[in-house]
Amino acid sequence: MTRVVSLPLPEALGRNILELLPADSSAFVRGGQGLVGWGEAKRLVATGPNRIADLAAAWRSYVSELEVVDQVALPGSGPVAFGTIAFADSSAAESVLIMPRVVIGRRDDRFWITSVDDAKLPAATVWEKNSPISLAPGALGRNEFSELVDRAVSMIQEERLEKVVLARDLVGEVPANFDLRTALGRLSDRFPSCWIYSVDGLFGASPELLVRVSHSQVSARVLAGTAARGTDPNVDQAIAKALAESHKNVSEHAFAVKSLVSALEPFCDHVDADTEPFSLALPNLWHLASDVHGVLKENASVLDLASALHPTAAVAGTPRDAAQKLIAELEPFDRGRYAGPVGWIGADGDGEWVIALRGAQLRDDKVTAYAGCGIVSESDGESELIETDLKFQPIIGALA
Repeated sequence: MTRVVSLPLPEALGRNILELLPADSSAFVRGGQGLVGWGEAKRLVATGPNRIADLAAAWRSYVSELEVVDQVALPGSGPVAFGTIAFADSSAAESVLIMPRVVIGRRDDRFWITSVDDAKLPAATVWEKNSPISLAPGALGRNEFSELVDRAVSMIQEERLEKVVLARDLVGEVPANFDLRTALGRLSDRFPSCWIYSVDGLFGASPELLVRVSHSQVSARVLAGTAARGTDPNVDQAIAKALAESHKNVSEHAFAVKSLVSALEPFCDHVDADTEPFSLALPNLWHLASDVHGVLKENASVLDLASALHPTAAVAGTPRDAAQKLIAELEPFDRGRYAGPVGWIGADGDGEWVIALRGAQLRDDKVTAYAGCGIVSESDGESELIETDLKFQPIIGALA
């Protein structure tokens, strides 16, 4: 029988557990806290429309057969799997859960180590300084993207749907000695309020919490509505105020909040959402944001909720089915895991998942990044193109 043991560690590990990463590891860290993992003790794979439910069921079955010794009893201790889920039902990309052989966790000032069958922490290695990686347009160029946006606006104005999220891609060549840890470190330094994720070659810095479950408490955060930051403090505040008063952005945000609340209600005794969105400041962007909270009324895991929520209106559109159909019709690529859930799940079904945004997928010697924006009746192609430029900045900076 596989044995999983979690033990406390001294606080001498440092403030940011990302600094402990060896090569080819998994990570889910925010503000220096979270989880990092090494190796693979178990990999679960699924594809197709039922991929999230299949992974949730496979995980429940697998952990029921483990021998677990947990002397920490904190969220993220005990058996943990890192996961990444493909965006579309028809995607060729695999959705996976990976239980590492060793996990280091940090919550507040408490550290712990989880090992599978007495696996040892690998020796630390020096992070390599990467050569700059240039990203160029992939399957969808700049002009083509603007034209797609204008086509989508026409369809929205014909009342075929209310909102659709369209994305474009950038691609680049990765050198043989590329060290992902250096890119993750840059993202963590510049975006400390974002969730830094790295699972099976997918990595980035997401500002958007899809769902968190901890002791029956459910949390989520909706981001929809975007504006560039200003360099002058007065101008910057004026931009934030204009964003909060923008009918186009407020309407787009309301679609996303309504979609998320409706998806959570069947699982919760009650769901509360912010009555008005607040302005969330990132280093390069303002977002309209709303926090949503609920209390589980039945025994559901974080993956069960992720299955019900994905894809949200923030990354697909409204109505969801019509938006997904239009995405498949207009975008000339498979999104893969972009805009899908990425995060972790514990043996008790609790966990934390964000939306895979502001990131890229490494595969062999290629890296592919995506950025998208919500299209509503007031959108125009040139403005949405500029918004994608802003959303590409984190990953471009991490690879530069």
